[in-house]
Amino acid sequence: MLGRFTVKSFFWLGLVLGTAGGCSPEQHKQDADKEVYQIIDEKWQDHFPSRANYTISDVPPSPNDVQIPEYRPDHAITLTEAVALATAQNRTYQTQKENLYLQALNLTLARHEFNPQFFGILGGSYNRNAADESVSADSRFGFNQLLAEGTSISVSIANDWMRFLTGDPRQSLGSLLTASFAQPLLRGSRREIVQENLTQAERDTLYELRSFNRFRKTFVVGMINDYYSVLEALDQVENAKNNYQRLSIAYEQLKMLGEAGRQKSFEVDQAEQSKLSAWDNYVSTQESYKQVLDQFKIKLALPTDAEVVLDPNEMRALERQDISDPNYPLEEAMELALQERLDLANNRDQVADAERKVMVAEDNLAAALDLVGSAHVDSTPPSRMGRMRFHEGDYSLGLDMDLPLERKAERNAYRTALITLSRQQRAYELAIDEVKLTVRQSYRDLREAASRHKIQQLSLDLALKRVESTKMLLDAGRSTTRDLLESERALLDAQNARTAALVTYTIAKLRFFLNIEILQVRPDGMWSIENYGK
Repeated sequence: MLGRFTVKSFFWLGLVLGTAGGCSPEQHKQDADKEVYQIIDEKWQDHFPSRANYTISDVPPSPNDVQIPEYRPDHAITLTEAVALATAQNRTYQTQKENLYLQALNLTLARHEFNPQFFGILGGSYNRNAADESVSADSRFGFNQLLAEGTSISVSIANDWMRFLTGDPRQSLGSLLTASFAQPLLRGSRREIVQENLTQAERDTLYELRSFNRFRKTFVVGMINDYYSVLEALDQVENAKNNYQRLSIAYEQLKMLGEAGRQKSFEVDQAEQSKLSAWDNYVSTQESYKQVLDQFKIKLALPTDAEVVLDPNEMRALERQDISDPNYPLEEAMELALQERLDLANNRDQVADAERKVMVAEDNLAAALDLVGSAHVDSTPPSRMGRMRFHEGDYSLGLDMDLPLERKAERNAYRTALITLSRQQRAYELAIDEVKLTVRQSYRDLREAASRHKIQQLSLDLALKRVESTKMLLDAGRSTTRDLLESERALLDAQNARTAALVTYTIAKLRFFLNIEILQVRPDGMWSIENYGK
């Protein structure tokens, strides 16, 4: 009875432990989400943009996350709403958030390797041969542990039970306690060597955080550029429409004069030809606008057949901005970029990673000397499972040495690590030069864009005056139809060029701020400027 009770207890205990330890898939997901975002929040640095809009789509959003504006076909989407929609729905943005999540998820496993690794195994069987029938059950519970100093510990207890069903009914019970440890004394004995994989996982998560925050800034600038590109295309449609209407009026006037014999017929034909060309241009700009708008819908993760209209007031607001040269001296901007650029910080830290890999490869070239120990203790026979005979246990302590006689693979790994370090140093030097080049280029682009906008504004003013004066001269008979048509064409070109210059300046300014890393992303997805003391 005691044996039967013990086996029943054993199975019930295993069942309870298995049930308690087994979580549903949803619980496992929630546990992973909690641990991942604890890591991300822990590593989110103060100089990163606001802690918002970084959770993946199937995780409850943070209270700071962007609120998705309600989409209404009859509503003109503002710039802020467009960026919010893109932040919440854009597919590339979602992928970047998932990359961050997956990197932090890898770190949870790397950290777990230094926690106790518990295990539990249960088994049971029915056995029959020519002489006997029996049932048996066994279990094995324990844990493995790796310490930061390289010590590995393993402890387990195994229980066995068997009951014979025929012949002389009898049963046997037994337990076996096993423990072992190994402590490296030479190769693999230093904490930084043992924890290298964990260290790299920690740093990779920080790198991914920097990359994600750099992506967010680049993404916002790109969305603003695309938004204004759509409005620029819409402005070109409006300019083409107005150009067609003016030429239509001019043609009708010239036609009336021609019918009255006061205008040469070929000049009337010129006006009609220009009117037809203007209509063709109007149709073409409409199609171009629709294409650009459809491409923008995809970036908002909206169907291409959705009725979307952008707010033209955003372009008028853009016209009211101050157009000026960069307010940062070039050398100061360069120094700020080298100090603050998130992507450059990754390149710099990856040199340190390569240096550590060389250290690990050097350690692997050495001999291995491990202090090892073990203990094996069984229970009192034949039916006293759980009563261990420690005084009769088998204990051992010794040294294991692996001489460095064959190290071809380790030699090659060491040489590879040295070359990788040289490559990483060159990559860092190249990254510095590329950052300098990017800052210098964006600085020049911004100055050029400011100058070009002033020129195009003056050109537009002159084009407007030219059209008016040409009309007056034509009425007075002191100008030709060709002069009027050329002035109208020049006005259309000037209008389009002024709008293009305005958009170019706006994006050049944002890219300059982005390249010197002072552009920050707000929780609503829009941008602000961090002045770093200015």
